[in-house]
Amino acid sequence: MITLYDADRCPYCARVRIVLAEKGIEYETVAIDLADRPDWIYEKNPLGKVPVLEEDTFLLPESEVIMEYLEERYPEPALMPTDPAARALVRLVMYRFDTNLGDSYYAFRRGEEHGEERLGHCLSFFERNLDRFRGRYGLAEIAYVPWLIRLRDLLGFDLSPFPKVLERLDELCERPAIAAEVDVVSALPR
Repeated sequence: MITLYDADRCPYCARVRIVLAEKGIEYETVAIDLADRPDWIYEKNPLGKVPVLEEDTFLLPESEVIMEYLEERYPEPALMPTDPAARALVRLVMYRFDTNLGDSYYAFRRGEEHGEERLGHCLSFFERNLDRFRGRYGLAEIAYVPWLIRLRDLLGFDLSPFPKVLERLDELCERPAIAAEVDVVSALPR
């Protein structure tokens, strides 16, 4: 049985929950309070971060790594293309997301100076390049959608200047795995 050390508020955990749901994998959840992490979580991940996936004696932290592990361990339905070059591009998108939009999201959430401008710049880039992903739902979109849901539904960020992003988010929210994440976010305290 798989155990996911998880936090509802965490978009990195959301990625893993979405992949698990898309693949129909049953798992148990151990909720971690990010404001008061238990000491034992550092035994699971020395950084004390979630998500952490545990399967028997195998422990795996880091959402991107967990997502790719699940894709390889449970190949159906496929969430990565079969072509190695296309797979590499999906990995590049996930990597760039984490170092750009992810960082800007947290700057905005913390109220840092120019955080909203940084976020707008990243979303503008995303808006211009979104058509490259049309028709290829998979790990790349799963990697970014938790942040968009939280921007819109938790932080009240206006996505209307980014109509392609907003349209795609609405389309993605029709998927049961992502609709479930919208429900998780709607239950979070504001």
